[in-house]
Amino acid sequence: MIATLGICYFLCALLLVAYGLNCHVLTHLFLRRYPGRLVEDRALLRRFYGGPVPRAGGGPWAARLPVVTTQLPIFNEMNVVERLLEAVAAFDYPEGRHEIQVLDDSTDGTREIVARKVVALRGRGVDIQHITRERREGFKAGALRHGLARARGDVLAIFDADFLPPRDFLLRSVPFFLELPRVGFVQARWGHLNAGASLVTRFQSLGINGHFMVEQWARNTNGLFMNFNGTAGLFRRQAIEAAGNWHTDTLTEDMDLSYRVQLAGWDCRYLIDLEVPAEIPVDINAFKSQQFRWAKGSTQTAIKLLPRLLRSDARVMAKIQAALHMTHYLIHPLMLALALLAPVLLLAGRGLMPGPAFAAFGMLLLLSCTGPSRLYLAAERSLGRSCGRTLALLPLMICLGCGMAVSNSQAVIQALGGVPSGFIRTPKSGFQSRKRYRPAISRAYRVELAVGAWCAAGTLLYFASRHYLIGHFMLVYAVGFLAMGLLTRHHQRKALAS
Repeated sequence: MIATLGICYFLCALLLVAYGLNCHVLTHLFLRRYPGRLVEDRALLRRFYGGPVPRAGGGPWAARLPVVTTQLPIFNEMNVVERLLEAVAAFDYPEGRHEIQVLDDSTDGTREIVARKVVALRGRGVDIQHITRERREGFKAGALRHGLARARGDVLAIFDADFLPPRDFLLRSVPFFLELPRVGFVQARWGHLNAGASLVTRFQSLGINGHFMVEQWARNTNGLFMNFNGTAGLFRRQAIEAAGNWHTDTLTEDMDLSYRVQLAGWDCRYLIDLEVPAEIPVDINAFKSQQFRWAKGSTQTAIKLLPRLLRSDARVMAKIQAALHMTHYLIHPLMLALALLAPVLLLAGRGLMPGPAFAAFGMLLLLSCTGPSRLYLAAERSLGRSCGRTLALLPLMICLGCGMAVSNSQAVIQALGGVPSGFIRTPKSGFQSRKRYRPAISRAYRVELAVGAWCAAGTLLYFASRHYLIGHFMLVYAVGFLAMGLLTRHHQRKALAS
């Protein structure tokens, strides 16, 4: 039995090493293409417009621009929906070529707020529709599919409620569909409206910047599969239809469709120069709910599409990177397994592996652990941020990332087991909140505290036995799980008291 547990421990550690080393690979791929393609993108826009990106108006380029439908899937967003509508209504684009669909599935006062705002915008000459459904069937994917059937645009722009796109968003993105006929979707880079609100939002901003500065750029500029991130992007209508339209069988309809579009032979374009700021969840429970949805949805997408992808004629490197991408959240059950197994193996008096082999594996493990940190540092440096400040935040960020393992492991296990669940929205507060939306309340913090206590005991055992390498890993797990459990409980009490 102990031998079996030891083998499980080694295999889990080996898989974690693979994911960690891949962060080094992505960082290398990013650095070798940055900023080269950025120069190409800017040159493409200058060629299209014959100069800098203009404001909407006359010019030979205006007649070439297609009709665009901007879709805004909304569900109970009374705190932020008006600012979104104002931002999208202010887009610079030729008159008569931009329509807005508010796909409103709300069940609270949001629907009335949207109805009044739509009337006001129509009075200002904005082409905008307020589309509602009796049943929220298919959640966000169902709303987008419902709107697509009524849209007149050849290009569909999509924004979640907490985003604030710039006025020139369409003028800086739509020409890529005209100049690059095989582009099926375009993704802009996420920015942040409230990155400095708390330590929780700072950690999230680091993670988001790592994904959008390094990972997405590395994938797209090196001919690898890339996902649409659900918002702040555009699809070619023809590509959506060729890929089979929006599906409602996963919680990450964005990843599902974008991979199907690429498997159908379409290209994609990531615009690192086009930033769209958004609100980051301040409450840790809202963040965990969002991560749960992404973890479960991406695992569902991997189960659905990986067999088809592996059978495709894509390059081997593209297949490997796609597999690591779609299964990325497996790192959480792997980390949880290591945290639980390590003290058991030590108490059983069984070495993890022979001395020289363990030393070699330990060096490989340490190298892999530097992968995420290097990736985040590369992202912040490319954004012109202080490396010193990033280095100061990374230890706590790593600890809290480990602390997410309980919640995200539950999501991955549910996906692997085919357990269905609804699409739980992430509450947004806005700058002037009308209503306090409470995030989903979970009792998982009790498990986090229990696992944290177990890891703390394991830390003492490993240090007492002079197994310092594993001891330091156990310390990170202990701090992460205990901090996550305590922070979760603290935010829950604040939410219930308000």
